[in-house]
Amino acid sequence: MYKICYIVTIPSTIEAFFVPQLRCLSENGFDVTVICSESPDLQEKLGLSICFKQIKIPRGISVFGMLKATYKLIVEFKKNRYDVVQYSTPNASFCAALASKIACVKVRNYHLMGFRYIGSSGIKKHILKLFEKITCQLSTSIECVSFSNLKFGIDEKIFGASKACVVWNGSSGGVDLTRFNYMKREIWRKELREKFGYTDKDFIYGFVGRITGDKGINELLEAFFSLNMEDSKLFIIGNIENIKSIDSLLWKRALKSSKVRIHQSVKDIERYYALMDVLILPSYREGFGNVVIEAAAVGTPAIVTNIPGPIDAVLKNQTALVCKVKDVDDLTNAMKNIHKDQYNKMGLQAHKYVMEKFDSTILCDAVLKRKKLLVSESN
Repeated sequence: MYKICYIVTIPSTIEAFFVPQLRCLSENGFDVTVICSESPDLQEKLGLSICFKQIKIPRGISVFGMLKATYKLIVEFKKNRYDVVQYSTPNASFCAALASKIACVKVRNYHLMGFRYIGSSGIKKHILKLFEKITCQLSTSIECVSFSNLKFGIDEKIFGASKACVVWNGSSGGVDLTRFNYMKREIWRKELREKFGYTDKDFIYGFVGRITGDKGINELLEAFFSLNMEDSKLFIIGNIENIKSIDSLLWKRALKSSKVRIHQSVKDIERYYALMDVLILPSYREGFGNVVIEAAAVGTPAIVTNIPGPIDAVLKNQTALVCKVKDVDDLTNAMKNIHKDQYNKMGLQAHKYVMEKFDSTILCDAVLKRKKLLVSESN
C-alpha cells in the first residue's frame, strides 16, 4: 500500500475540494493522511480510514510561523516516509515543498490552485512570485486546476511545460452532482424565495465568495446600482475578508438598500445557487472558479471576468457571459444582456456542460490514475 499525504493551510480547503478524492484513494490502495491547521470535526468528515494530523501553517507572510511549520513537516515526512506528498494553497505548498525535498520524498506534487502574486504589487508581488517559483522548482510535478493557469505559469516562466499538467478537465475537485442536483432546482428556488420575500418576477443576481476587493465586489456593486431596473435584486453570500479594500460609500449604500441582501456563508450553498437567476464572479484572479460550475450544476448560468481560471469553467456566450476585468461598464452591459431572456437557455446549457466536463466521480478516477502513475514513475 502506497502512503500519500495531502497538505493545505486550513481545513475548509479539504472540506470544499478534496474529501471525495481522498476517499477514492483510500479505497484503492493508498494509505491517506491529511495535514492542516486545527479542526474539531474534520476527522469525522474524512472518516476512519483517513488519518488527520494537525500542524498549524500560518496565512499571510509569517517568517517564524512558516519556519516552525516547515520543521514540523520535515519531522513528519522523515518519520512516516510517504511515497507521495501533495500540497495546495500558497503557504502550505511552500512549506511542504521545502520540507518534502529535505526529507527526500520521491514524489512532491504541487496542486496549483492559482497565483497569489497576481493580486499584489511592488516588492510584495516580487516576493510572492519568488515563493511561487521556488515551490515549483522544489516540486517533482505540478497539477494546475485550469488550462489557462497552466499556460499562464509557463508564459510567466514559473515552471516548465514538461513538469506541469491539468488532470482531466481541471477544477479543484469537480462537482458532486448528487449534492448539486438540478432536479431539485425548482423546489429549492421556491423555498428560499418564499423565505427571503422574493417573488417569481424578481431577477436575482448572485455572488458567492470572499467579500474583498480582488473578488470584484466594488465593480459588482457599482454595476448593480447603475442598472436601475425595478425587478433586479442582488444577493451576496460570503464573509467579509478585507473591508478596507471595499469602497466605503458603495458598501454603506449596499447595507441600506432594500434591493441588496448580504448573507454570511452557508453550508447548503447548492440551494442558494437555485435561488439565483445568474451568478456573477467579477474576480481579478482565480485558480479556476469552482462556484461557477457548482451554480451551473443546478442550472444557474454566470457572468465571469476574462481571467485565467473562470474562462475554463464556461463556454462563452453559451453557459456564461464574459466581461473585461475591472470594467464596470462591460459588467453592467453583461448584466443587462443576460437579463433579456438568455438566462433560462444558458442555465440548461450550463448544467449539461458541467455534467459532461466536471463530474467529481470521473475526476476522482482520473486523480487515482494520475497518482498511481506518479508512484510507478518514481520507482
